[in-house]
This record gives sequence, C-alpha cells and structure tokens, in this order.
Amino acid sequence: MTVPEMYGSLVFNDKIMREKLPKDVYKALRKTIDRNTHLELDVANAVAVAMKEWAVEHGATHFTHWFQPMTGFTAEKHDSFISPTGSGEVIMEFSGKELVKGEPDASSFPSGGLRATFEARGYTAWDPTSPAFIKDGTLCIPTAFCSYSGEALDKKTPLLRSMEALNKEAVKVLKLLGNTDVTSVTTTVGPEQEYFLINKEDYKKRQDLIFTGRTLLGAMPPKGQEMEDHYFGTLRPRVAAYMHDLDEELWKLGIPAKTKHNEVAPCQHELAPIFDTTNVAVDHNQLTMEMMKKVADKHGFVCLLHEKPFDGINGSGKHNNWSMTTDTGLNLLDPGKTPAENIQFLVFLTAVIAAVDDYADLMRLSVATAGNDHRLGANEAPPAIISIFLGDELSAIMDAIEKDEFFSAQKKVAMETGAIVLPHFFKDTTDRNRTSPFAFTGNKFEFRSLGSSLSVAGPNVILNTAVAEKLSKVYEDLKDVAPEDLNEAVHARIKEAVIRHKKVIFNGNGYTDEWVEEAEKRGLCNYKTTPDVLPVFIAPKNIELFTKHHILTETEINSRYEILLENYCKSLHIEARTLADMLGQQFLPAVEKTIDRYVTLALKKKQLCETITSKTEKRYIEDLSQAYDTLYDLLQKLTADTEQAESIEDVLAQAKYYQETILAEMAEIRTAADEAERKIPEDLLPYPTYSQMLFYV
Repeated sequence: MTVPEMYGSLVFNDKIMREKLPKDVYKALRKTIDRNTHLELDVANAVAVAMKEWAVEHGATHFTHWFQPMTGFTAEKHDSFISPTGSGEVIMEFSGKELVKGEPDASSFPSGGLRATFEARGYTAWDPTSPAFIKDGTLCIPTAFCSYSGEALDKKTPLLRSMEALNKEAVKVLKLLGNTDVTSVTTTVGPEQEYFLINKEDYKKRQDLIFTGRTLLGAMPPKGQEMEDHYFGTLRPRVAAYMHDLDEELWKLGIPAKTKHNEVAPCQHELAPIFDTTNVAVDHNQLTMEMMKKVADKHGFVCLLHEKPFDGINGSGKHNNWSMTTDTGLNLLDPGKTPAENIQFLVFLTAVIAAVDDYADLMRLSVATAGNDHRLGANEAPPAIISIFLGDELSAIMDAIEKDEFFSAQKKVAMETGAIVLPHFFKDTTDRNRTSPFAFTGNKFEFRSLGSSLSVAGPNVILNTAVAEKLSKVYEDLKDVAPEDLNEAVHARIKEAVIRHKKVIFNGNGYTDEWVEEAEKRGLCNYKTTPDVLPVFIAPKNIELFTKHHILTETEINSRYEILLENYCKSLHIEARTLADMLGQQFLPAVEKTIDRYVTLALKKKQLCETITSKTEKRYIEDLSQAYDTLYDLLQKLTADTEQAESIEDVLAQAKYYQETILAEMAEIRTAADEAERKIPEDLLPYPTYSQMLFYV
C-alpha cells in the first residue's frame, strides 16, 4: 500500500462521506461541520448507517464514544454493533441516536465537586467536526462529555466554545475592516511532540518510572548531553524502525506526521505534524501520544512522556504552533511582503499581543503541572515569565507605529557562506529565539511552554478566549466610527495597543537573571510553581473573561480549579510514597549488602595477613554507613511529613505543603542517595542506572 493509499484509510473522512452518503445528507452534514448548524436526527440516522457499514467493511465489531475527561487522557466504553433477531441470530445495527448520544458513568471521572458519587449519569455528544476513526477494531466517535445537569466535564467542550467565540469576534472585525467575503475564522494548531524511548526491560525494573513517569533516584552518568552529539544525529536502527511504524499508524488515522528527529538529550526524540483545525489537532495529539506508547511496546521500548523523566538532562516539551485562518484561505497572522502596510495583519497581531499581556497569568496556568515545574526556567525550556518574541522587523514596525515614524523595510540580504559551489539564498529578516515562551515564527505563534504529556486543549482554550476578548474590544471601539474616519481610527487603535502592551515584548535571552529583574520592573508576572499560579483561575477578571464569552460557567471554573489542585497533590503524594518504597525496600538494602561485601573483604585480608591494612574498605564502610544513617533518618521524616500532608484539609494549603516541604525532602534524599549510588557495585544496585537506560538503546 502506498502512502497516499494508506493515509486516512481508517478515517471516516470527507472522501468516504461523499462516497457513502446520499447527496442531500452529505450537504446537510457539511453544513453542520462548516457553519456550526444544528444536525437533524434523520441526517444522523443516515450517517450512522453509512458509518457502520464502512466500519464493518474494515473489520470493526464495536463502536465507542471517544472523549477527553479531566484526567488528561482519553476514555472509551465499547458497545458491539450486534442486535439479536429473536431467531438465535444477530444483525449489525447502529442508529443515529447511538451516534449522537452516549451515556457513560460520570461519577467516576474527576469533576471537582460537580458530581456526587451517587450521581452517575453523564452524556457524551458527537462532535461532527472531528472525523470518526477505527482503532483496534473499534469505531471511535469523537465526542464531548457533560454531566446530567449540563456542566462540561471534559476538555473538548470548552475548546469548541472558545473556537466559536474567536470565530464570532474575528469575523465581526474583518467585516469592519472591509473583508466581507469571510464567513468564518478557525484557529489552527500544529503541536510538536517530544518524547523519550528506553528499553522495556529497564522500565520494568524502575518503580519510579512505572508509578510516576520520572526517575526519583539515579546518579548522572559520566557522559550526558554535553557533547551535543545526539541532536539531529543519525537515527539508531531500532529507533528508525520504531519511527517508521509510528508514522504508518498515524497516517492511517489521518494524522499528518511530517518531521522526526533526535532531540538534545540521549534517547530523546521529536515528532511534528502539519497544522490542522484546533479541535482536530487536539484529538490527533491525544491519539499520537497513545500510538507512541503502543508502537513502542511492539519494538521492546517504553515511550516516556513525562516532562522531566531524567534529572540532570533535558526534559520534554510540546510546542503549540497557533494561528488563525479564514474560510477564504487567508492566514490572519501572515505579515505579507509589506507588514507595516498590512493593516489587517497589524490589527490581529496587536490583538494577540494585548491578549498575551493581559492574560499572561492564564497562559502560565494553562501549562502548570507538577511535572512541568521541573522543566520551566531551566536552560532547556522557556522561563515561567510569559513574554512575546517578535523579532527585529516586527519590533521595528512596532517602534515606528509608536513614534509615528515611517518604517523602511529591510532589504533582503544574501547569505554569504564563503563557498562558491553552494546555492545563493536570502536570509530571513529575523533570527529565532528558542528561549521565548511565545514566539512569532513567520506566520504563526509558537507557544513553547507546554509539557510533553499535557493535553493541548487547555492552552488553546486560553489563547482562543483571550484573543476573542481583545478582538471584541477592537470591534466595540471601532463599530460606530464613520467610514471616512475608520482608517485613522484603526491606526490610532493599533498605536494605543502597542504603547499599552509593548512591555510583554522581549527579544533577548530569557534564561538570564537580568531578564528576571527586567521583567519584574515591567510588571510581568513570574509564577514559579503550580501552587503559585493555580489561584489565578478563580481571579475575578478571569472568571469574567470565561463567563462573558460562554466558555466556562463560574461553577465549571471552580470545579477545574479543584481538579488541578487535587491532581498536583495526588501526583506528589504518589511520588513521595514511591520514593519511600524504593528507598526502604530497595536502596537501603543495597547499601547494607555493599557494606557487608566490604566488611567481608576486609576480614579476609586480615585473616590472610595481620599486617595488611584495609584503609580502602574502611573508608567505603564509613562513608556508606554514614549515608545509610542519613538516608534512614530522611526516610522517616519524609514518611511522617507525607502523612501530615494528607491531613491538611485546605487543598491549596496542601499543595503548597507538598511543594515547599515534600519536594524539598525528596530532593535532599536524592542528593544523598545519588552520591551513595556511586559507591555501590553495579551488580548490587536494585535498578538500572542512567548509563544503562540512556546509552544502551
């Protein structure tokens, strides 16, 4: 099968719909997808029949409503197509009612207090804008998930609401600017995905990786990533075979996997797709993470998606490439050849700048997790301070607008390589800034602060909603301006936005201490940890933002706030208990065995000859005995303080206790254990070392 034949072969896509559906049904379904109109039941019935026939042709026996609860993962409950006929036989049936609505148990998913345990009923509703697909012999139907009383219990519902909000406000602004051909605006996303591959047998021997996704113990190997020889390096045969099979599985599901390469850290890699409509891209990224793990298992690997699986080397992130596109094919963030004269571009650009400046706290919140706290601010990821990189040309345009000066466009400069044989080409007008959390990269913004395991739904809800709010302000300010005065008013509005929000623009090195000081002077927020930033979710200005645009009700906001706090506490509680188990059941016994070995060796020397001294063994015995005592005392303290954390009733106070006390104690244990690990013979270590995991794939 060729790649074009393979691509989308397991997706009920537009091509299949045109083939399988009657023309009137196809047109009605396209109208629902393209214009967000209501779907009638008779249309749903016809679609269900065609969808079932197509799925059965591809070997499917079951269907499931595939949804994204607040766990951050996907969920599915499988039902077969069979329907007994009464004569001991069955037929394969699937109705429009089964297509559009499901009824999973809502009480067992995180709800933040929205649902009591005895309140079990919840609903899944078909999202026709994201195509159904076949996975493991099951027809998967992307759906939203809500409670019996209508509250959103998932990540898709607020995302769809935010896309509708931005569409509404963007179209109003475009029509105001004279672009009357546009009827809809969609946001597009291309999420680059970083990940680690390690041997499955090594993974099975590490309780910390199994239970938490990251190593809680483990000394650095003699070589790490300092030689910078892994990035974009030649793919190892096993890894190349894995990537080949992963590409094929993703292509079958219509996921446009485009780029693959080695990342900076040993055993770290990256996959990047071509952009797609945001809700489809979110679904695809969830599927990508699932397929990464499944395909890895077939190749004897385990795929690690934790943000910082190995202390001391780079962690994994996810770059959210975001833009806005009209139904006429125009990218609203494309500067064109003369960006200084492209008023439409400048209006939308300054709306994005204003959104990031005024809602930087929410953007930081959208990437806040216990795992990502280990990564942000290190020299591998953007700082926790949210700022925008525009580059030299756009920054110069902003300066010219502020000063009412004429902007002279930079001439294209030929690249001088010094080798005549190499082809001539022109340099871009600006370099890239890999330290920026939110960087303009030609015709889109790259939100680089996301952690590897994070659902990209949350950050895009924030982006869409914040930009929708700023576009609504643009419209309100300009809607009553007389046509002959509109051009001047638009210029004044752009200038005002530049002056008010330029403090969030920073093109320098985000890793320096000087930037931290400068950001504080500018009044930019710097939320260093998850417990620090979570309360901004329920700040009055942010509640007003979500409720005004009907993204989340205040009840839904509070429930999500509770879920995020609980997830943080639960994550660190599991880590603390796992570390305690590894220390008490594995590491300390290994220290004892090592001491016994050196004692036995010293005694043998003494028996052999009274005059032989055992200085080396004595030093090892003394050092390891001291380490044992230190680690034992730290273990007792960690155990007691973890129990203390469980007793704290206020969830925010509990989260801060875990962050300030438990994490600090875990770090102290790790430092002592990693130092002792270097004195323990490899055959006595209870788990694979960093060297074994990172350099033997």
